[in-house]
Amino acid sequence: MVKVTPRISVRPSKSEDAPQLLALDHLAWNHFTAPSETKWTSPEEYLEKSPPGTQLVAAVEKTVFGYVSVRNPTPLKSNSHVGELTIAVHPSYQGLGVGKALMEEVEKRAYEEGKSKLSLRVLATNPFAAAFYKSLGYEEQGRLENEFYIDGEYVDDLLMYKFL
Repeated sequence: MVKVTPRISVRPSKSEDAPQLLALDHLAWNHFTAPSETKWTSPEEYLEKSPPGTQLVAAVEKTVFGYVSVRNPTPLKSNSHVGELTIAVHPSYQGLGVGKALMEEVEKRAYEEGKSKLSLRVLATNPFAAAFYKSLGYEEQGRLENEFYIDGEYVDDLLMYKFL
């Protein structure tokens, strides 16, 4: 049996996406993927931190199964050429091109907005994500050893980047 993946659309987030984005965060962020699990309590709280249009979402029709956001890592003008990424893809949709579609679109838009470097952080306990970023041309630029203490274990935080 051949698995058919529907056409993925990547678009700016809308307020009506908030319940799905909240649910996605609860699925995507755990002790293997983030130093602390996301604890949004309502779509309204989610929208306060991520207003409509501040994320790109991957969707088929009205079903959202991934997002990416880019923000300035610091408020310094001298650092405004850098964008820091956060990406999440629903576990059931990983490996189907969702993350790649999101990353290609965010890179295109970041470049058009004058960014020349994108960076991200990934826990060493998430080698699948690190390998995915490497496959897209991201390189490790540093490792914060024992940066987090999660479930009784020290975990390294990998810093990765890509020049646009």
